[in-house]
Amino acid sequence: MLLQRKAESMPHSVPSLSEVHRSISIPNVQSFWRKMFAFAGPGYLVSVGYMDPGNWATDIAGGSKFGYTLLSVILLSNLMAILLQSLCVRLGVATGKDLAQACRDYFSPSVSFILWILCEIAIAACDLAELLGSAIALQLLFGLPLMAGVCITTLDVLGLIFLQSKGFRYTEALVIVLVATIGVCFATELLFSRPAIGSVLQGYLPNSEIVHNPEMLYLAIGILGATVMPHNLYLHSSIVQTRNWQPTTNKRREAIKFGTIDSTVALSFALLINSAILIVAAATFHFSGNQGVAEIQDAYQLLSPLLGVSGASAIFGIALLASGQSSTLTATLAGQIVMEGFLRIKLPAWLRRLATRLIAVIPALIAVAMFGEHSTSNLLVFSQVILSLQLPFAVIPLVIFTSDRRLMGEFVNPRWLKIMAWAVAVLLVGLNSWLLIQVGMDWIRL
Repeated sequence: MLLQRKAESMPHSVPSLSEVHRSISIPNVQSFWRKMFAFAGPGYLVSVGYMDPGNWATDIAGGSKFGYTLLSVILLSNLMAILLQSLCVRLGVATGKDLAQACRDYFSPSVSFILWILCEIAIAACDLAELLGSAIALQLLFGLPLMAGVCITTLDVLGLIFLQSKGFRYTEALVIVLVATIGVCFATELLFSRPAIGSVLQGYLPNSEIVHNPEMLYLAIGILGATVMPHNLYLHSSIVQTRNWQPTTNKRREAIKFGTIDSTVALSFALLINSAILIVAAATFHFSGNQGVAEIQDAYQLLSPLLGVSGASAIFGIALLASGQSSTLTATLAGQIVMEGFLRIKLPAWLRRLATRLIAVIPALIAVAMFGEHSTSNLLVFSQVILSLQLPFAVIPLVIFTSDRRLMGEFVNPRWLKIMAWAVAVLLVGLNSWLLIQVGMDWIRL
């Protein structure tokens, strides 16, 4: 057993994001909808990670090259995400710890250190995708150089500091507005592209070709990494504790129920938006003979001419900017939670967030300088593969903790949920191992 000590013997951890911990009151009423409104919010912060620029890169490449086939991967990934995020709610509410704190408290120092390093790499890869996505949007909409766009997007950390000083509800409200913007933009693009509904529905059915085609599998793993985000597991288990429920069994059970509903509804919206990106790419590019479109910039330039709608490209750019900005906010929060949870470093809020952002900004600037502006989509897809390879190292601890009765007490995963959770973990490890084998075989051939 990897757990180092029994849960009962561990001291209570100082909460991450202490400035907003238990800051949102829960009304003591019977009304379902009033309570649902009070608990609603964390799920939408988590959902932006499922529609960030990394998703755009993998979805555009997958849709333009393989049509609707990879929609089944998006659906599977989203179902796994709903299950895993529900475990995060369960862990945060039942223990009062986020995933990073639990790893530090219950694993050995060496295991905890390795997990922290891997998590920082994942956050850097995630933030790389989001910074590049925002920079690309600024370039497409306003003609700014990509390097300048990367630098400008770092300033959103100041906005996050301002919002959290006003209260966590303001951060949630901003993210919800940005998510709604993305949704409206892609609903419009779907109307313009007029996809074949029957073919779209068929795309959600599993296809064995995905496993046997190395190129398709690479994109499928990228979609998986872009959809189920490792940093979201740390983020969600912490921000669910911004709600000030009473520490009784019934109130904790209620918090788990409403928190799970919140994340499930939010991730269902994310599924629709994520699917819409691939559907638009397939309907516009794949079936018009433009299967080679993989760069976000190329998709932007071709949308209006191919659809015959002058504003289609601009709508695409606005949605990309909203996607990048919303996801950078949540990635910065996740970085703060990981730093505090694993290292117990308490720094001023502005310094913590600045350090988190620099971890991603520096690699982004180096990548653009070394590989040029025309390789950004390849970098975005590669960043999502890195996320997918790191994912088991976040998922397996989450399943271990929520399945351990000593830690969770009466809120431990029931048997059916344990089976499903471990099945997801095994599937992720298996897919990632298959990807490594395929990449290794390609290197040998070279």
